[in-house]
Amino acid sequence: MRPSPPKLLTLLHRLLGWPLALLILFEEWGWEPLQRALVWLSARLRLRWLEPRIRALPPPAALALFGVPALLLLPVKLLALWALGHGHVLLGAAVVVAAKLVGTAAVARLYTLTRPALMRLHWFAAAHDRWIAWKETLLAPVRASWPWRWSRAAARRLRRRLQARRRG
Repeated sequence: MRPSPPKLLTLLHRLLGWPLALLILFEEWGWEPLQRALVWLSARLRLRWLEPRIRALPPPAALALFGVPALLLLPVKLLALWALGHGHVLLGAAVVVAAKLVGTAAVARLYTLTRPALMRLHWFAAAHDRWIAWKETLLAPVRASWPWRWSRAAARRLRRRLQARRRG
C-alpha cells in the first residue's frame, strides 16, 4: 500500500495544480503551431539541411543540443528581469513573452528531431514516461471541467464556420 502524501504536498497540489495545468496547456497549445512556424522559417533561411544532421546525432549530443535554447535564452530572460526591475514593465513583459514563444518553438522542433536519440537514454525515457503520466494526471481535471469542454466546443464551432466561409 502506498503511503498518503504529506498534507503540505496535498495543499500545494491544490493551490498550484490549476495554474500549473493551465501553463502546461498553453505550452501544448503553442507546441505544434510554433514548431510549424520554425520549420517554415528554417526553409526560408535555407537551414533545413541541418535537420538530417540533428536527427543523426548520438544520444549524448542530442541531449546537449536539447539544452541549447535554455542556455541561449538565459541572457534574454535576465534582460527582461533587469527591465522589470527598472520599471520598464511593458518591455520586460514583452521580452518574457517573446523568449517563451521562441524557446517553446525551438524546444518543440529540437524535441521532434532528437526524440529517437533521447529515448535511447534509458534514464531519459523513464523520466519522459513519468512526466507524461504526471502531466496527464494533472490535466485530467482541467480537461473534464465545464469551462474546458465549453471552450473546446466553441472552438470547434468557430473552425467549422471559418471553413464553411472559405469553401463558399
